[in-house]
Amino acid sequence: MSSVDEALGRAEELLARLNERREELERLADADEVDGDAAVEIIADLADLARQIEAELTRARTIADAAG
Repeated sequence: MSSVDEALGRAEELLARLNERREELERLADADEVDGDAAVEIIADLADLARQIEAELTRARTIADAAG
């Protein structure tokens, strides 16, 4: 497996985790009593996962560009 494939695979794994956390946030929002602290924690996790995904995609693009 190439480094590009590894970076893209990692981005896909992170995207799956992001979707899981997003679903958790949706369930939390649908609850009768919203736990604000839990919502803030999930939103922070979503932001962190998005940054990690962006970093992996940037890494994949950099490696692909360097390979020509």
